Amino acid sequence: MAHGSTARDASSIGFELSLANQQSVHAVDEAELLNAARRVLADSKFASATLSLAVVDDSTIHALNRQFLNHDWPTDVLSFVLEEREGHLNGEVVLSADTAAAAAVSDGGWMPAEEQLLYVIHGVLHLVGFDDQTEADARLMRAAELFYLRQCGMECFGASRSAAARRATGGAGGTTAW
Repeated sequence: MAHGSTARDASSIGFELSLANQQSVHAVDEAELLNAARRVLADSKFASATLSLAVVDDSTIHALNRQFLNHDWPTDVLSFVLEEREGHLNGEVVLSADTAAAAAVSDGGWMPAEEQLLYVIHGVLHLVGFDDQTEADARLMRAAELFYLRQCGMECFGASRSAAARRATGGAGGTTAW
């Protein structure tokens, strides 16, 4: 979808998802990203959710990372729980298409669209309660990431896969700030 465009998805009862592509350099498969977010939400404790996804450039995510986390660098994905009440989640996930493209190029064997998909899955997992601050929690999150990547039709094995795949399968590598 073109820069500044918005896609909506209300195909899952109780889940209202939207995606705003706010960058113009990289291709974005809105349907795939919305589908991945929907899959994670469907398996969560939430009966309903309003979720907005934003695909931005590095300068935008850098500003958000500085503003909300006091981290003065661009990152791959940010998640914000706006409200959680009575089985309903209202949240936002912001991902950098620039970072996804750079990670795919630097690691090889992984397309930018696949990296974007991982970022959405990771961000929504945070919204539904996953954490990765401890080694044990990180292992659980990586297992969930791998599960949803597979649910989206991706096979994450093989030495040529990127650091993102190695992260999802528990290996070393990557520069993510998750």
